[in-house]
Amino acid sequence: MAKNYSQRKKNVGNYPNTNVIFSIATALFMIGLFSIFAIAAKRLTYKLRNDIQVKVFLLNNLSQELKDGIYQVLSEQSYVDLEDGKPRITYLSKDQAATQMIDATGEDFIKFLGENPLRDAYVINITENYYSDEKMSEMKAQLEKVDGVFEVYYPKEQVEEINLNIQRIAIVIGAFVLILMITVVILINNSIKLALFSQRFLIRSMQLVGATPFFIKKPFLLRAIFQGVFSGFLASLVLSGLLFLLVQQSIEFRLILRVSDALFVFLGLLLIGGIIGWLSAYSSVSRYLKMKLDELY
Repeated sequence: MAKNYSQRKKNVGNYPNTNVIFSIATALFMIGLFSIFAIAAKRLTYKLRNDIQVKVFLLNNLSQELKDGIYQVLSEQSYVDLEDGKPRITYLSKDQAATQMIDATGEDFIKFLGENPLRDAYVINITENYYSDEKMSEMKAQLEKVDGVFEVYYPKEQVEEINLNIQRIAIVIGAFVLILMITVVILINNSIKLALFSQRFLIRSMQLVGATPFFIKKPFLLRAIFQGVFSGFLASLVLSGLLFLLVQQSIEFRLILRVSDALFVFLGLLLIGGIIGWLSAYSSVSRYLKMKLDELY
């Protein structure tokens, strides 16, 4: 009798691993893959916004002292983006601007007009949270009041188009994430519940010989956590191989996605696998402990 009980105790939670791990790993891989593309989309959005520049055109014949004063005013504004602690402000003389335009169009408009009609300007990059038409309009009105500033220009149509596309992408991604998370949780939950179904009579046997609920649940919970974490590791392994191929094939993808982003997703898969595994096993075992004997059949 003691030997039989010992054998039963040893086999508690000992159900097939392969099918459960494969199902969980597949579900977590789907989450990881979509998370990577969502992060890449966010990085691409930031890059597009970061390429938008605001030009602060200056009045003609300003002294260097007044130009330096305008630069100081610009550098103190909270909406100016920073790089290595320094404001991203570039001085563009009218001669440099003329050279750029001639190179771009292939025509020397200065010879045709007889003079250079362009103005000196400061080109500034704006922080991400200021990329709305309302905030940029306020910024434009504020800067045009600065002494020595002729006009402030920003690509209004481009800003509106990018913001509209971002809203559309956010809605689509949000809907997919919600549907995917619900599907994955149900899939993982059902996989573990089906695996525990074969253990229902063993759970009842342990209960009948006086084992406490915690004693019965413990091996199932530990095994489910292991399966979830190991499945997350397998999903991360496959996903890392896929990302390696994408990075090798696409330079743009390499510039958008960071190693820290991938590591964050991999860690998330381990945590999600372990947490959902634990919750599924806990709810299933608790349910079987409350069932009557005839309900187990």
